[in-house]
Amino acid sequence: MYTYEELKEFAENCGRCELCRTRIHPVMGRGSLQAQVMLIAEAPGAVEDREGIPFAGPSGRVLDQLLGEAGLSRQEIYLTNVVKCHPPGNRDPWPKEQEACIAYLKYETLLLRPKIMVCLGRIAAQRIIRPDFRITREHGTFLYRKNTWLTAVYHPSAILRDPGKLEETAEDFRRIRKQLDQH
Repeated sequence: MYTYEELKEFAENCGRCELCRTRIHPVMGRGSLQAQVMLIAEAPGAVEDREGIPFAGPSGRVLDQLLGEAGLSRQEIYLTNVVKCHPPGNRDPWPKEQEACIAYLKYETLLLRPKIMVCLGRIAAQRIIRPDFRITREHGTFLYRKNTWLTAVYHPSAILRDPGKLEETAEDFRRIRKQLDQH
């Protein structure tokens, strides 16, 4: 089993897909390696690519607000992406890019063994939970698989585009907190 530092070094030197040619920094997960809650988005954005930190831009401020309202913080969770490099033009990561990167996410999951995995947005939910997952209908619901509770919520960037989603996403985060407290 690799250590987190070894995994990070592999990601920093990765050339498994074309995204390595256009990235500035691969963005490995950040947070507590003892976290019981792992949040997974689809890919880093432009700000994250420049800084090498997940959720460093406006979406990060929304995420911090949602975490805070649920009594959580970045220091006690682990935040990562399915794909570690920024897709050009902020496009969705292609299936072949997700496939090239999925081993990193699997190792992160093995290292942490979280109680709850939260998919941030449709792309992550369709990769982690189920290919036909419908975020608009199924956000905030839980599924138990391989000793882990899985759920999905709207991606913070979706809230930036549609602030009307903020309250229902805040409620989803409160459910995540409740689930954590119960298990």
